[in-house]
Amino acid sequence: MRRPPADAAPIDLSDLRFWARPPQERAAAFADLRSREPQFFELPQLPFMPQSTGYWAIVRHSDITQISRLPEVFSSEPSATAPSDMPGWMNKYFNSMIDMDDPRHAKIRRIVSRAFTPKVLAKTEDDIAARATRIVDELIRTGPCDFVSQVAARLPTEVICDMLGIPAGHHRRVIELTNVIVGYSDPEYVGDGLRYVDGQARIGRLATVRLLGRVARAGWELHRLAARIGRERRVRPTGDLTSLLVNANLDGERLSPREFGAFFLLLVVAGNETTRNAIAHGLKLLTDHPDQRELLLADFDARIGGAVEEIVRYCTPVIFMRRNVTRDYELGGHVFRKGDKVNLFYGSANRDEAVFPDPDVFDITRSPNPHVGFGGPGPHFCLGANLARREITVMLRELLTRLPDITAGEPDRLLSGFINGYKRLPCTFTPPNDVTAAASAGTKP
Repeated sequence: MRRPPADAAPIDLSDLRFWARPPQERAAAFADLRSREPQFFELPQLPFMPQSTGYWAIVRHSDITQISRLPEVFSSEPSATAPSDMPGWMNKYFNSMIDMDDPRHAKIRRIVSRAFTPKVLAKTEDDIAARATRIVDELIRTGPCDFVSQVAARLPTEVICDMLGIPAGHHRRVIELTNVIVGYSDPEYVGDGLRYVDGQARIGRLATVRLLGRVARAGWELHRLAARIGRERRVRPTGDLTSLLVNANLDGERLSPREFGAFFLLLVVAGNETTRNAIAHGLKLLTDHPDQRELLLADFDARIGGAVEEIVRYCTPVIFMRRNVTRDYELGGHVFRKGDKVNLFYGSANRDEAVFPDPDVFDITRSPNPHVGFGGPGPHFCLGANLARREITVMLRELLTRLPDITAGEPDRLLSGFINGYKRLPCTFTPPNDVTAAASAGTKP
């Protein structure tokens, strides 16, 4: 059993300073938590935010999978994506399908799922491959650069924007807005107003207003884009996902503009965050584990499926989701009370020694690999998991076959307890011979 070193800081999952620790220290802390009874963590009280007592940290694989299968006890309402509730006025921007339970969740998921069936996704294979080829073409022309902005963020953003009918001219702005929404705890995106006094988080009223304002404005801007495209698709449906959503009949009713805006925002954010971070983490992992890279390249087609699953397990882009206890319930000898909040820490479950032999070892041949990197089993399992797998596979194939020596440097990590992401990741590679020769001759390849 790995444990934090004796001089390590106390474990406080609500403290942003914990999430600034090196990944190996966080992994050791979660190993320690898995050896204990469920632990309760208080939340800092912030101005203008609903008051919350805190949450129970769920860190074992078995507990997370069981809770995920019991939505009638562990509900996603009123929120699944933040440790505390948001101010009511912000719900209109961010409260969507992910924050709902059945039956309404099931009705809307059925509509959205039409765009993610294996048959439909198979038709996008050539388009994804063409986009990946173009992105790598541009990478080669650019030379060593930031891998996140030039490669990892582009493919999933372009694909989900195309599915929603978002014009290409808006793609870069969509990335900027989603950075703010998922980076709400990182000073680079929302400003540095958080301070710690005697170990307690403190944030002033003005800093809180700035933070909430920046996140809300990003949500508002995406809602405005959704409204414009939605109005066009109601009049002239094109068969894209927006057309399906705005014209869908939910037992006699349609999505309101606010509901559609919230779902549009969810799909834009969820449609690129997991994949962009898995692609970036994938390059870093294959750089840090050259033996696994060599193994993958020796038989790419046979091993890429396992490699993708292991990348998602090992990095777990989405750190947690929240559930809200609807009635008293005993789980593993612990009684959760009605009104409790529980946070499901997927990264901890994916390193659970009871499920994964040598969980800290990156092994692309790991089998079985029952990770929860796309969420636990049940109604909220990631709708876009198969699309994400395809995108990661296609991009790694294009990168590693055309630039077999591409490597990643040290990442600039997102400061977040929600997304395990990279803001920037330097990459280096040797250009192909035809590009080098063309550059010497002063011509385009």
